Amino acid sequence: MKVEVSSVLHSYTGGKSEVEAEGATLDALFDDLNRRFPGLRFRVVDEAGRIRPTMLVCVGAEVCRDLARPLGPAEEVRVLHALSGG
Repeated sequence: MKVEVSSVLHSYTGGKSEVEAEGATLDALFDDLNRRFPGLRFRVVDEAGRIRPTMLVCVGAEVCRDLARPLGPAEEVRVLHALSGG
């Protein structure tokens, strides 16, 4: 499936903003992304297995925080850097 990645992750993807990956769940997708692009998973998923608060993962138009969320083969996933400020 197609995965769009934020520019903050381009150093892991060789400068690519869109990559291909496979997985029946978000967790499996991030495992596959990490196999293809070592270190990427740790930038998105913390040591406790949660999506980091500074990252947003969208499946279609839905923001997802649950790594157990099932994925269909035609779904589009976006991994974005959450903006914050004060």
